[in-house]
Amino acid sequence: MLKPVFWILASIILYTYLGYPLILLVLTGFRKLFMRSERTAGSTDFCPEVTLLIAAYHEIKNVPVKISNTAQLDYPPEKLKVIWITDGSDDGTPELLKQHPGHLVLHQQERAGKTAALNRAMKYVTTPFVVFCDANTLLDRMALRRLMVHFSDTRVGCVAGEKRISRNKANNAAGSGEGAYWQYESLIKQLESRLYSTLAAAGELYAIRSNLYTEADPDSIIDDFVISVKIAMSGFRIKYAPDAFTLESPSVNIHEELKRKIRIASGGFQTIIRFPGMLNILRYGLLSFEFISHKALRWLLVPVCIPAILILNGIICFQQYPDFNLYSVVLLLQGIFYAFVILGFAIEKQPLRFRIFFLPYYLIIMNYAQMAGIVRYISKKQTVVWEKSLRA
Repeated sequence: MLKPVFWILASIILYTYLGYPLILLVLTGFRKLFMRSERTAGSTDFCPEVTLLIAAYHEIKNVPVKISNTAQLDYPPEKLKVIWITDGSDDGTPELLKQHPGHLVLHQQERAGKTAALNRAMKYVTTPFVVFCDANTLLDRMALRRLMVHFSDTRVGCVAGEKRISRNKANNAAGSGEGAYWQYESLIKQLESRLYSTLAAAGELYAIRSNLYTEADPDSIIDDFVISVKIAMSGFRIKYAPDAFTLESPSVNIHEELKRKIRIASGGFQTIIRFPGMLNILRYGLLSFEFISHKALRWLLVPVCIPAILILNGIICFQQYPDFNLYSVVLLLQGIFYAFVILGFAIEKQPLRFRIFFLPYYLIIMNYAQMAGIVRYISKKQTVVWEKSLRA
């Protein structure tokens, strides 16, 4: 009985991290061969009126750089409106922003969380499109044009930009792991987008049709996922635009990265509870397939499967001792993997040229965060008000 369970759990892990991307690769290949080509995006000369909505909480150090970055964007200034939402900031951020004419600053003393802030700010948006981004991220000069071009296709309701981690600062465990993770995520998002629709957008940079925005529950923990996935569930597609990117510094250490990951994990569990229909593949088809493969398995099952297969593998080998067989080889490989995890823990603060040493450690940290996030949500200890992670 132990062996079938072992292989089922191992298969879930392999499918989630390797099988799903390979299936997407095959499906997109078949789609390209046998189906009529998708409508391609038009010229970057498509420049409708757009609002850049920037969420900021205690960002006084980043405001000057962000304002300069916004001023350098290659987009017709007469078609670009900028709104800042700074609810709860008492570090001087609102006062500093109000010194810059042309930027609408929305501020209230009460801090009710980012989702509530976005709901409030959207009432001031008058343009047909809105781009969401954070105050601590820097947009590529052509980012807005490269987002807007996809909206020339009326089936597209949301366009997700790409998050990139600053390479010159990503030399410790947190930075190397986060950078590699987002490269992996970017590949999956590109394949999903080619197949049908990317599952959701990341809050660092994404755009939507303003009229498709529906207020999210104020206690939603991961607002970007909720906002974008509701658009996808309504029948519109989410396209992924890797050439529209934002640059962000990595977390300063694993402790700060853990804070962020645990909060996201809590939000992921909340999303599954609130959108159970997304698990219904008969209703949502490819979108549901993506949700189960990309998110549900990774959020719910993989964090349990990883320690379980180590324990089961050890028990099986103990029962078959002294025979050396396939299970012995798998246990040896797991031992090597965890040796790298321990090495990563020991040198997590050291800058290394060969960043691959940090990947096993980061993978275990991510899955620990998933379990911790679920426990925190169930115990009602996760609040909608987030604690900022320190960046390098």
